[in-house]
Amino acid sequence: MDLYDELPEPPRAPALPRSLPDAEPPNGKSSGKRRMETSDSDSCEGKHLEKKVCKGLLSLKAHVAERRGEREELQDAHTTCDLSQECQPMPANLSRLSYYAVFDGHGGSHAAQFAAHNLHRNLVKKLPRGEGSSVDKAIKKCLLDAFKQTDEEFLKKAASQKPAWKDGTTAICVLVADNNLYIANLGDSKALLCRINEETQKPTVLSLSREHNPTQYEERMRIQRAGGNVRFVLLACDGLFKAFSPEEAVNFILSHVQEDCSKAEDSALDMDNRYESACHRLANEAVRRGAADNVTILLVQIQH
Repeated sequence: MDLYDELPEPPRAPALPRSLPDAEPPNGKSSGKRRMETSDSDSCEGKHLEKKVCKGLLSLKAHVAERRGEREELQDAHTTCDLSQECQPMPANLSRLSYYAVFDGHGGSHAAQFAAHNLHRNLVKKLPRGEGSSVDKAIKKCLLDAFKQTDEEFLKKAASQKPAWKDGTTAICVLVADNNLYIANLGDSKALLCRINEETQKPTVLSLSREHNPTQYEERMRIQRAGGNVRFVLLACDGLFKAFSPEEAVNFILSHVQEDCSKAEDSALDMDNRYESACHRLANEAVRRGAADNVTILLVQIQH
């Protein structure tokens, strides 16, 4: 999906892989939009969506904050890495592969840590190299296959332990292929995308996982036609969303990043510090509000 294009209607039946025809967005920039949701009845189910951010290769910078909350241990895990060097030769016509993920462990930390160390490695093994068939279809299939393989490997390892591991984990992953975002989700962790309207400077929050977006279809269309600009992508476990709504979390970050912006022209380093600080402040505030669960926040800064 191109952020400057219209959004598709929500599916009325269980969705199957599909491609929607290209459309001319309101700002006149020609681009296509695609959406795919896939589910499997095996032990590992997954859904993933592709989001095309905008034209031109954008710079990404991740900021992470973790808090134990009231739990005895931190059961969450996360991964941020550049897969471009590990995946050589790169898939056809791609120059960047970046990976971001948050895992919300439950019943222990083994599953979350295992997924954080192995899911992206399994993904790299399956990604196509060099020229070949459709990269878009291949990446979607590789994500599902990597989830299944990681699940199977963990179950095998868990069963071999004495006593056997009984814990599990959610997963919310973003794979950035150039400017295309592939989102793979298991469980109740979320990925959100924040857009800023250039004229009003008001934020619009889109859900990148599970539900295609968080509002009614007519309102989604109105917001999409109004145009906008990306700021960042927020990934977090449900510990954050027990204390914040998606809109509250985004507005909390924006209020910190944008404060005192009128005093002087911000340097790139200063903005980096603002995002880093906002990430930690959000985690602290979630704990202060009484989030009893672990809190992990991964803020991916998109630099124009």
